Amino acid sequence: MLLANEGCLLEARLPELFEALNAASLDELESEGGPAIKLFKGSRAGRLLAPVESGGLGASALDAVRIQRAVGARAPSLAVASTMHHFSLASLMEAARGGDGAHLLLLEAIAGENLLMASGFAEGTTGASVLTPSLSAERVEGGYRLDGAKRPCSLARSMDLLTASVSVDSPVGPELAVAVVPASAEGIEVEPFWNATVLRAAESDAVVLTDVRIAEPQLVRVGVPGAAAVDQVQQAGFVWFELLMTASYLGIAARLVNRVLREERGGPVRRALLAGGLDTCAGAIDAIAAELDREGAGQQLLRRVLLARYTTQKIIAQSVDESVELLGGMAFIRGDSDIRYFAEATRCLAFHPPGLPRAAPALLDSLAGQPLRIV
Repeated sequence: MLLANEGCLLEARLPELFEALNAASLDELESEGGPAIKLFKGSRAGRLLAPVESGGLGASALDAVRIQRAVGARAPSLAVASTMHHFSLASLMEAARGGDGAHLLLLEAIAGENLLMASGFAEGTTGASVLTPSLSAERVEGGYRLDGAKRPCSLARSMDLLTASVSVDSPVGPELAVAVVPASAEGIEVEPFWNATVLRAAESDAVVLTDVRIAEPQLVRVGVPGAAAVDQVQQAGFVWFELLMTASYLGIAARLVNRVLREERGGPVRRALLAGGLDTCAGAIDAIAAELDREGAGQQLLRRVLLARYTTQKIIAQSVDESVELLGGMAFIRGDSDIRYFAEATRCLAFHPPGLPRAAPALLDSLAGQPLRIV
């Protein structure tokens, strides 16, 4: 079966989460306000990527994508929500690289106090650049004032911290920074936003900030847009996001394909090709994650992960359509939870940034030898 090794890895690295997810039903895990995120936090899974010296588990990118596939097959909403936590932590670690002791203390607090991080990095605004900060920051006495909103924002109701890209003034012009805001800060409100019938347990509602004040240490300065440090942080963030999110949806799709394999639906050739499609995509994601571990992020790796993500997106759609057909129309009509829910949930990969129509011209330019510029 697909994901056998991934399940073993989840059990080895996060045994409490493995047991809890296997013990709960799909309806429980995917219900709005259900236990999935509480189980994640209760198992201290949020420290997976945090450095060992900061109290984390120090997992590699390769282990992380494999674990996300295992989680996706068991709890789709949690896979999406935890991707935003892991991606936020990885982005903060990259932004704080070479920073002062205050930033290291922040990482230690996140791992040691088992804090969940929601992502306020730009996402989900039609027609806007995914690199444009979603919040504004204005210097005031004692720190900064933040205003803006993130819609949608996974982990909106369970987050301990909100991380967000902001633009701040500096002597050389606007500078990119990462703000770390406690969820309890005065001026933060969570509003209903997600009305879709799937992935409701991811808590993807709206987070609105009005006159929120933070101190200087809560702002990790990255640099002036276009500078090497900024490019590195943005590239690393993109690579982590695409790897983790694509892996999560591969896990969701694999649950349906595994059912086709288990029930021996269709002929051997159709089943082998179904499994082969997802397994090949998983191999591509694993290879990119391993390269990220070895060499760090860069333009070529970003191009590779985007191409892998869009190809995987297409193969997932084809595999899910064929799996639904092989598993039978009557099962779908009668409301089989696996078929209906997992089939619908896999469609959401296409909605995560950057969308293929927006990225395709930049990818083609990059393949022709031009710098990769995602807007």
